[in-house]
Amino acid sequence: MTIEVLKSKIHRVTVTGAELDYVGSITIDPVLMDAADLIAGEKVNVVNVNNGERLETYIIEGVKNSGEITLNGPAARKAQKGDIVIIISYVQMTVEEAKNFDPKIIFPNTKTNTLQ
Repeated sequence: MTIEVLKSKIHRVTVTGAELDYVGSITIDPVLMDAADLIAGEKVNVVNVNNGERLETYIIEGVKNSGEITLNGPAARKAQKGDIVIIISYVQMTVEEAKNFDPKIIFPNTKTNTLQ
C-alpha cells in the first residue's frame, strides 16, 4: 500500500505575473525549483493566501534568479500579481518510507521571492 505525502513546498511567494493567454501552468524561477526539489512538468497544487483559491497545474521553468512566479492560462484567473501563494507537491510512497521521509520546504523572501 502507498500513501500520498508532502514532497516539496515553496511557502509564501509573491505572484509576479498572470498570463491568461497562455496554454497553462505555473512558471517558477529555477533557483526556487532546485531549492524545493521540484522539476519542470511536475504536478503541483497552488494555494492563494489572499483569496483562498486552490488549483492544480504543472511547472514550467522560468528565468534563473528572476524570482518569477507566473500563473498561466486559466490559472491566471485564480491569482493576480502581488498575491501570496503556496506551491505544494506530493509523492506516493509506502507508509514505512513516509515515516522516515523529510519533505523539502523552503521559505523565500516574499518581497523578492529569493532565498533568505
